[in-house]
Amino acid sequence: MAVVLRLMRAGAKKRPFYRIVAADSRRQRDGRFLEIVGHYDPLKSPHTLVLKQEPIAKWLEHGAVPSTQVASLLRKAGIKMGRPSPAKKVAAAKPKAAKKRAVKKVVSPRKVKARAARKAGKKAAPKAAKAKQ
Repeated sequence: MAVVLRLMRAGAKKRPFYRIVAADSRRQRDGRFLEIVGHYDPLKSPHTLVLKQEPIAKWLEHGAVPSTQVASLLRKAGIKMGRPSPAKKVAAAKPKAAKKRAVKKVVSPRKVKARAARKAGKKAAPKAAKAKQ
């Protein structure tokens, strides 16, 4: 069972309020959860963020993965989430034309004959017509 820390929406229509929960990753967003570890109200000015430090630390130690938004909220609160993810590799920019020339196109002998026939002004005969002759 993969555990994730994610936001669970609550509140009235157009008045969102979020609970931060530890849940099985296969469950629905607002479905069954394992534990409530905090809440977040984005509509208050300034927004309200309440986190229970001990349960969050426990779940992170056991391998729970925070969602993108929860990870952002945890960083703002100053909670360490373990080792950072590896840096993304950025490929060197190459011109597209050079890339196309580098790859040789493999053409079947049948297509080569069809192209030659078209260039000569003749249509390539379908297989059925060849079989009758």
